[in-house]
Amino acid sequence: MTATNPDAFGRLEGPAPVAAIARDLVRRGLIIAPVLIGLGAVGWQTEGAWSVAYGLALILINFAIAAYVLSAASRISFALMGAAALFGYLFRLAFIFAAVWLVKDASWVRLVPLGLTIIVSHLGLLFWEMRYVSSSLAHPGLKPTSPSIRHTANPHTNRNSSEGATPS
Repeated sequence: MTATNPDAFGRLEGPAPVAAIARDLVRRGLIIAPVLIGLGAVGWQTEGAWSVAYGLALILINFAIAAYVLSAASRISFALMGAAALFGYLFRLAFIFAAVWLVKDASWVRLVPLGLTIIVSHLGLLFWEMRYVSSSLAHPGLKPTSPSIRHTANPHTNRNSSEGATPS
């Protein structure tokens, strides 16, 4: 019988792409926050503004917790990262539920703007971030912003005729 390798499932070495994506999501959430809080104030006065701000804080904290848990788990093993993704989602969903449940009867909360903020900002930020996430294993995480990095489908299409390409 052979000895088992503790790293048989692999683990992440180097920077965690999920952390960079979460930082970018939080940055974008902070960019859009004044607009959303203003819309909450227009629709539901002061209570609406506070509800929107609270909902945004919950979502941004949710993204940050997800990034931390996945980054920490990926440094141990990819199998643990999968479990952290599955069960972490359930715990973070419970966190949002508990956070809303605790303030649902508070005088400064309006449930409609709070609920709309949680749903729309969560999905909106994820869809906004999809434009900036790389789908390449060569650059996991956010797309590189350097102009020196070229993305071509076939690297051989950029040859000059002097480099050995046959003339037609």
